[in-house]
Amino acid sequence: MTPPNASPTIEAIDLVKTFGDMTAVDRVSFQVPTGSVLGLLGPNGAGKTTTVRMMTTLTPPTSGTGRIAGHDIIKEPAAVRRSMGLTAQSATVDELLTGRENLRLIADLYGIDKQRTRSLADELLERFSLTDAADKVAKQYSGGMRRRLDLAASLVAAPPVLFLDEPTTGLDPRSRQELWEVLRGLVKEGTTLLLTTQYLEEADNLADNVIVIDKGRIIAEGTPLQLKDRSGAARLVVTLSRPEDIPQAHELLKGVIPELHLDEDVRQFSGPADLASINTLASLLADHEIEVDDLGLKRPSLDDVFLSLTGHRAEEAAK
Repeated sequence: MTPPNASPTIEAIDLVKTFGDMTAVDRVSFQVPTGSVLGLLGPNGAGKTTTVRMMTTLTPPTSGTGRIAGHDIIKEPAAVRRSMGLTAQSATVDELLTGRENLRLIADLYGIDKQRTRSLADELLERFSLTDAADKVAKQYSGGMRRRLDLAASLVAAPPVLFLDEPTTGLDPRSRQELWEVLRGLVKEGTTLLLTTQYLEEADNLADNVIVIDKGRIIAEGTPLQLKDRSGAARLVVTLSRPEDIPQAHELLKGVIPELHLDEDVRQFSGPADLASINTLASLLADHEIEVDDLGLKRPSLDDVFLSLTGHRAEEAAK
């Protein structure tokens, strides 16, 4: 965890963006200390990408401003772009070029000398586990490989700040985990990250602090643990093996789990409980020879967070 007195490398100051009569971002402010990760959490259409586009100089704010590595996004856009890298929602690699050619092209655009360009491309390909595919055209890459190549391209100029707009959307679980490992490595080396995501799990795994955005406004902020605490206690879920055990299990469980809920179609009981309840319930059910398929705590999901904070579910907010 980054010390609280660390200076902010990324700072948004009362950012507003309107499109006609619609306000896409409404007075958003935040700070990201050097070497830490901020997660912008929200559904599609919440204003996350618009915020990133303003902070990376791709679109001007209607009002407000921001600073990247000390440079004002309005007054010093060129200095801001030199200080940061951006991985957008869609991979921006050239599908007709090989992985190596893509990285060398980016290096050429940055004006890096030829000898350093060759070694830099090889270093990045190795770092992102793409060496074996270095001479394959990018259109032959899997989704996870393209995202890793896209991230490698954003690091060609070794920026101290990196913006990631929903970096793992569309990736399979294995590719998502691999990308998370790469990002953790960057943070250990001192890179400051801002990532947008729809996934509470992703924010939980990567972010030091999280800001929840809904309809262009910040509605909550804090550490992942604080955020989950605000969305309600964990729920204990018990799935029985045999439907005939439901009546007896109901009598036993209602004495341990308050506000017990039964979904008879799937033989499942649930209710607010803590970790200590698991051992108590496991012993209780075993003593009465009631078999279970599953017994554990269910942590809050993104829907739980949004339902708690806004009164509506995440998918409803995206409509």
